Amino acid sequence: MKYVLITPSRNEEKFIQKTLDSMVGQTLLPVRWVIVDDGSTDRTGAIADDYARRFPWIEVVHRSLQQDRSFAGKVHAFNAGFDKVRALDFEVIGNLDSDLSFDADYLAFLMQKFAEDPQLGVAGTPFIENGYDSAKDSFEGENHVAGGCQLFRRTCWEDVGGYVPNRAGGIDWVAVTTARMKGWKTRSFQEKRFNHYRPLGTAQRGVLASLFSYGEKDYYLGNSPIWEIFRFSYRMAKKPLLFGGLAVAAGFFSAALRRTKRAVSPELMCFHRAEQMKKLKAILGARFRLKKVDSFRLETEPKKQP
Repeated sequence: MKYVLITPSRNEEKFIQKTLDSMVGQTLLPVRWVIVDDGSTDRTGAIADDYARRFPWIEVVHRSLQQDRSFAGKVHAFNAGFDKVRALDFEVIGNLDSDLSFDADYLAFLMQKFAEDPQLGVAGTPFIENGYDSAKDSFEGENHVAGGCQLFRRTCWEDVGGYVPNRAGGIDWVAVTTARMKGWKTRSFQEKRFNHYRPLGTAQRGVLASLFSYGEKDYYLGNSPIWEIFRFSYRMAKKPLLFGGLAVAAGFFSAALRRTKRAVSPELMCFHRAEQMKKLKAILGARFRLKKVDSFRLETEPKKQP
C-alpha cells in the first residue's frame, strides 16, 4: 500500500525530532511526507529542513505566521500540505502530529491492515501519554481513531470530504464518525501504540482549562446528555481527581446554556447518539454480568473453617 503523510506543526522543536527519527526508521516509507511549518517562532522549521535535505521523500512547506490559532487553522495547514501530494499515486493518506514516536514497523503494520480489508476506511492505534493508555483509560471504544496518527483510505477520505475546519475542534472525530455513517469501517488496532508527548489540548492552556474545553466540545459535537453524565462520573476518578470531571461537566453545561451552535449536522448527531447508547448498553451490560459472576463465586465458595 502506497501512503502519504501530512504534518501540520507549530512550535514543536521540543518534540519534532522524536517524530522525525521514528519516520526515517520506518520499514515501509511513505511516497511523500509533507511537514507544514505553520508560522513557528522556534526552530521547528529548521529541524524539519535539516531532515528534508537528507531524505528526499520529506518535503517542508513554510507558512507565514497565522493569527488564527485554532483547530480551523490546523485544517488550513493540512490542506496546504495536501496540495503538494494530491497529484501523486497513493492509496492511503494520513495526518501525523509532530509530537509522537512509534516502532519501526508501525506504519507497515497499519498498511497491512488496509491491504487485508478493503472496507477499512480509517485506521490507527491507541496511544500512551505519561502513563495514560487511551485503550484502557478512555471512554472511547476501538472504533474511535485518535487524531495524532489517523490514516484514511484515499477513497474514504474523498467520501467524507476531508477535514472540516471547525474552530472549536473535533476535526478528527467528525471525519472518523462521518466515515462510519457512510458505511466505512474505522478501527484503532490494539496491538500497537504510539507515544504522545504533549498532553492533549494543553498547547496554550492548563489541564483544568483543557478539560473545560473538552466539555464544551462534547456539547458542540452533539454528545447525548445521558452519555455525558457517565463521562463526568468516569472522569472524576482520573487525575486531577474529582475536579477533572467537574471541569468537563462545567464546560458541557456552559455550552448548553449559551446554546452554542453545533458543528455537526442533525443526521450525524443522530447517528453519533445512537452509537453512544449502543456502547453504553454494552458497557453497563458487561459490568452487570461481571457483578453477577462475582456474586455467584462468593455464594458458592466453600466457607473457611475457623
